[in-house]
Amino acid sequence: MLGGVETRSVSPVFVGRADELAVLTDALTRAAGPEPQALLIAGEAGVGKTRLTEEFLGEATRHGAVVAVGGCVEIGAEGLPFAPFSTALRTLRRRLPEEFAAAAAGQEDELARILPELGDTPRGPHDEESTHRLFELTARLLERLAADRTVVLVLEDLHWADTSTRHLLAYLFRTLTSGRLVVLATYRADDVHRRHPLRPLLAELDRLRTVQRVELSRFNRAEVRRQLAGILASEPDESFVDTVFDRSDGNAFFVEELVASQESGCRAGLTESLRDLLLVRVEVLPEAAQGVVRIVAEGGSTIEYPLLRAVSQLTEDELIEALRAAVGANILLATTDGDGYRFRHSLVREAVSDDLLPGERSRVNRRYAEALEADGTLVRAEERIIRLASYWYYANDPAKALPAALEASVAARRRHAYSEQLRLLERALDLWDSAPDEIRESLRPADYTEVYPPCGCDPATTPLQRLDLLAEATVAARFGGERERALKLTKVALRTLEDASDDTDLLRAAWFWTERSSLVASLARGDGWKELGIAQDLVRGLPPSQVHAEVLVKAAGWGMLHNPGPDNLAAAERAAEYARMVGAEDTELNARITVGCLRTDSGDPEQGFAEMRSVIERAAARGVPMLAGRAYINLTSQLEAWGRSREAVELAQQGVQIVGKARLLDTEAWLCGNMAESLYSLGRWEEAAEAARRALHVGQSAAPRGSASARLAYLALARGELTEAATRLAAAHEHFGTHDSQPQHRIPLYRLAVGLAVGEGRLADVRAEFAEAVGHGFPLAHHRYAWPLLLAAASAEADARGFPAADAGREAAVGLIRGAARELATPAPVWAAHAEYVRAELLRAEGRDSVADWTAVEQATRPLERPYLLARARHRLGEALLAGGGDRDRAADLLRAACADAERLGARRLREDLALLAQRARLPLTAPEDPAPQPAPGTDPVETLGLTSRERDVLRRVAAGLSNRQIAEELFISPKTASVHVSNILAKLGVAGRGEAAALAHRLRLFAPVSPPAEAAPGRA
Repeated sequence: MLGGVETRSVSPVFVGRADELAVLTDALTRAAGPEPQALLIAGEAGVGKTRLTEEFLGEATRHGAVVAVGGCVEIGAEGLPFAPFSTALRTLRRRLPEEFAAAAAGQEDELARILPELGDTPRGPHDEESTHRLFELTARLLERLAADRTVVLVLEDLHWADTSTRHLLAYLFRTLTSGRLVVLATYRADDVHRRHPLRPLLAELDRLRTVQRVELSRFNRAEVRRQLAGILASEPDESFVDTVFDRSDGNAFFVEELVASQESGCRAGLTESLRDLLLVRVEVLPEAAQGVVRIVAEGGSTIEYPLLRAVSQLTEDELIEALRAAVGANILLATTDGDGYRFRHSLVREAVSDDLLPGERSRVNRRYAEALEADGTLVRAEERIIRLASYWYYANDPAKALPAALEASVAARRRHAYSEQLRLLERALDLWDSAPDEIRESLRPADYTEVYPPCGCDPATTPLQRLDLLAEATVAARFGGERERALKLTKVALRTLEDASDDTDLLRAAWFWTERSSLVASLARGDGWKELGIAQDLVRGLPPSQVHAEVLVKAAGWGMLHNPGPDNLAAAERAAEYARMVGAEDTELNARITVGCLRTDSGDPEQGFAEMRSVIERAAARGVPMLAGRAYINLTSQLEAWGRSREAVELAQQGVQIVGKARLLDTEAWLCGNMAESLYSLGRWEEAAEAARRALHVGQSAAPRGSASARLAYLALARGELTEAATRLAAAHEHFGTHDSQPQHRIPLYRLAVGLAVGEGRLADVRAEFAEAVGHGFPLAHHRYAWPLLLAAASAEADARGFPAADAGREAAVGLIRGAARELATPAPVWAAHAEYVRAELLRAEGRDSVADWTAVEQATRPLERPYLLARARHRLGEALLAGGGDRDRAADLLRAACADAERLGARRLREDLALLAQRARLPLTAPEDPAPQPAPGTDPVETLGLTSRERDVLRRVAAGLSNRQIAEELFISPKTASVHVSNILAKLGVAGRGEAAALAHRLRLFAPVSPPAEAAPGRA
């Protein structure tokens, strides 16, 4: 309606920015690859970010791309949750209705948290994975929409973005891997000060090589001259160019303002103040137009016309006339959809807003709030609530602002915008004391809280308390990733409850201590047991309640993971009973998962498995995938612990499908990690690697990613890829950290460290790692992790027998392993086989093993469906048969079977060991009917490694632990020549160091022992 009245102050000629535009168009080309592109445009206010973006979008449209633009909305002090994404998705839905419906099919309710038009937002679930679930769905939606067409998604004014928007953008930049998609965001660089909330995101994005940043600088004089020529449609006077360039300092927007001010006849009134420069054209408007401009400035980034009409209190003709003047002066613009108005540049809006008097500002905000209260259709429903909260707050009316802030916090929670929920709850806490008593007493917990501690009070009739807000804010902070803030909130609450004496306050305090336990553990401040102990003391002797049940189940779960024992089972059963008595079914199911695990650990697997299967069925029937997911995690883990790997894999696959639909990413990661462990046991190593990599990809928290890294380390170690194994082990250590050392994480990492030390010939480190592991102890039910560690240590001692540097300390090391083995349970055949294997290896380390010992190992291992373990057992049995002059045909069959398994698995080191053993014994590793060529009888196995005669002499002495100087002295060569020989040997053997070369030579028994000189370092291989 008013679009034609603008005066021209914007150059129709696109000035400069050719290089920057080329970067953007190049990204558009690569996106059609398809290869998703991520870009950031940075620059100071007024430098030309919007103009560059508009030129790029014009180019994208000419290339057939679908363009969607969303701007971050500044409303008072807060951004609207997900505002730019809501706007952009709304555009995509309008332009691609059928494609959007297909891409969102089945997830409309969840995606409604960002785009409310898709349906009613569900009330739950709320947990620490809720936001990640929503982000994952949004990413997949965009990838599907961009599968067959180029989609350009632009997010403007990121410096105003709410926390949820920033987190979602970061998630997209990290995870988008497919689709013809360009995601571009702009922000004001000069606004991002040291403590600006956008700064951490920018630092994170700088580390992503997939994100390009385009920095816009100010124009030089020649570019200002071209801009002026475009605005004036004629060549400008050079003195005028100098004046404008000096006054604007090359800022494109200031150039436009200076020209507009001159054309408006205001030149004489200009001052040197930027604020005055921006206000001078507002001040020459008619009075009614100035009033409308001030109203628009205080209302937010964009104001809907119906709302503006209601707030201005002008007749429609008067309002149109005022708007015509403001638009004609190029101060306001009509929005692209024609529904409202915005400032042509946000700098002008900020200047006008800052110029308002304090009383004037509160009066305008009150009028906005009253208009929205009177007619909720003036703005979009999802915006109305949070805008009311802001307007009433800046109207300085606590009686209205408190309930409005609480209502807005509920809306933010339902959108999984937990950081915004926290800000609103903190505002409510600030308003609490200043709000009238009758207002506070009229509020009810049932209306504003979901995590209200169920302490026997009726949340529908009991007045809301400040402690209820602290509880809700604590959980919002935790779900939003602000754990430090959550910890501080619990401290505030517990200080309030220091003198708690009645049952209600004692239960409240117990609830906050339980929350504090989880936070302390996640922040690496401890393991959380001290806090859980306090919570248990507080509920002891109180009647059954949900808080009581939650305290007990968390204590039992902590004990299950850290210090298993019968007390934990009793606590978990009592928790389940208490929860059943008070009707807290979710808490009851959670407790029963723990009961099932503990019963399995105590030697009653069938009852434990049945308990967990029952939870899966009940959770699925109630539509609680989070609980079903936890049951699947624990059930698959326990099945693996009892050697039922095939069943564990099938259940894990079933669980992944269920939690995958619910986008429980960490739960899916745990299940993929468990699946990888069982697939490894079954010898399906490629599938195991794929499952572990999937766990790393979807996992959001440190623990499941640490578990997946450990699984990949196991695979690399078994395949002889020591460098890869070391890298994965380091990653696992970093993920798990040191603050909460659970045995289920700690013991496997010791096993990996021992395996690496063995592979690199560091026997002293093998012994040190094992002794440290034994020092920590192997708690009840952790035999499944301890037996592989004992086997690795025992095998290392046996392999080192006859190695001079290993003789010292062997007796103590063997004794330590044997003593640890006596303390471990063997409740399933798989662990009985491990015990038999460890016993045989310790006898081999002492030179006392026999064919009968290894026959027992092979027979115990054969039925287990553990091909790698069986191949290793057959290797040792074949070796024992050959060493004792036994049945060569049987030995050959054993070595062939073991070699076939090693070949299929990709266990390179085991394959090499088998080949060299067969070669030394002059046994073929292929069946007689196989025409493949066999090694010639009498071939020296050292020659097959490609070593010269001199290199074999050097390797013999490396194996004995001699230094380069000592080798040189014995062989009458220079130390430098010895060093060259050692380097050549390492390259030919494919090993990383002298210790690994020595270990390989000894493991393959290439040489007779050579005693090292007295000064050689003892205890090193």
